[in-house]
Amino acid sequence: MTVRDLGAVRDLVRVRRLLALPVALPLLATVLTGCGIRATEVPTDFGPAPSRVACSASSPDISTQSSRGLPVQVFLLCGSSLVAVDRTVSVEDGTTDSRRRVQVAQELLNQLAAAPSSGEQEAGYTTTVRDGMTVSGPRPDDPDDTLRLSFPPDALTDSALAQIVCTFSDSAAAEGDGSVILGGPDKAPLRSYECTDDVRAAPNTEKPPSSEVTGG
Repeated sequence: MTVRDLGAVRDLVRVRRLLALPVALPLLATVLTGCGIRATEVPTDFGPAPSRVACSASSPDISTQSSRGLPVQVFLLCGSSLVAVDRTVSVEDGTTDSRRRVQVAQELLNQLAAAPSSGEQEAGYTTTVRDGMTVSGPRPDDPDDTLRLSFPPDALTDSALAQIVCTFSDSAAAEGDGSVILGGPDKAPLRSYECTDDVRAAPNTEKPPSSEVTGG
């Protein structure tokens, strides 16, 4: 057999293999299906990956805001950090500065204890501040800027205390330097709390730094 004859044989074998492929592929698909394996075309389009709404620096649901009132911000938990969201509070006209401070603090506390709106919940916002907590002004021997909670601050969770301290410190309820003097219903010493970057970044593990208040 000549070299030319060998080449012709090779070409004939290639043609037969190519002609057999359309038959072999359906047979292979049938075998796979019979084994419980579904034949899939390649490449497969699985569609876009699910998306998650990221926390924003302001309230994602404007319906939670009132058309009237004093604009404020409260700190809610989102992910592992504190994020400020927009709110409004109502304050009576003609009140003294000390009374106004308590009113603002109570309104802020109510906002913190309220469940986030549906839009905020979808965006990942939560709160750990307990419902029904109240705030009052200073006792006779307390500094003028004291705010007393109906629940001892030391008994609050780290995240709840961080929410309250950061919200109060960023409002008319705070002292001029941004610190907040908090006490409870008992005779425990008053403490001055601060909201720091570390607290806002990790409220579940970073407790607001504080110092004991001495003197009235």
